[in-house]
Amino acid sequence: MKIGLFGYGKMGKMIEQIAQGRGHSIVAKIDDPSQDVDYASMDVAIDFSTPEAAFDNITNCFKNKVPVISGTTGWLDKYSQAIKICEDNKSAFIYASNFSLGVNIFFELNKHLAKMMGGLNQYKVAMEEIHHTQKLDAPSGTAITLAEGIIENTKYKNWELEKSNDSTISITSLREGMVPGTHSIAYTSSVDTIEIKHEAHNREGFALGAVIASEWIQGKTGVFSMKDVLNLS
Repeated sequence: MKIGLFGYGKMGKMIEQIAQGRGHSIVAKIDDPSQDVDYASMDVAIDFSTPEAAFDNITNCFKNKVPVISGTTGWLDKYSQAIKICEDNKSAFIYASNFSLGVNIFFELNKHLAKMMGGLNQYKVAMEEIHHTQKLDAPSGTAITLAEGIIENTKYKNWELEKSNDSTISITSLREGMVPGTHSIAYTSSVDTIEIKHEAHNREGFALGAVIASEWIQGKTGVFSMKDVLNLS
């Protein structure tokens, strides 16, 4: 499989290492919007760029019939536009706020727990996410996905940073050292606390999931998710 990397920071370099270890080749490393891109050389594009560059990176690939795996956060106000361009060009797309296989299992566990807790009004939910100091967005895209999973299955209507009321999920975002990513969700009552937690030990899990998604999407058209890749539906 021939992979074009859009974004060649720490994640891009990790994806390169894992992809080559699985027998794939990296045919392009795009880290500057002014670079010329040979789309015809790519079987798939993996985008871990910047919020400013992601939309153009992704949609230009669609227009050239290159399927895209994207883990860039901060650009999702244009997500519906990207989906239309994907469908109009009969391309293929997987966006995930987190490609870690463990985190995607954690997403489903979070939804299941939310359904169980939905009618227990004595419990109040709160979330905490911890990342390295170089992470620019807060809360993380993963935390937002987790909050959305709770909102789908409980009385909560929205989330806010460190602000809580009966209809709002409070998310605390901490930035410490070189922490790859920790997410925890706690339901607390006057008598006890129920908590689930995912702690990444390194970036390798995120990169491996993106490469596995790239392998899975070959020959497909349409918009998919990691639930499809991992058969979690």
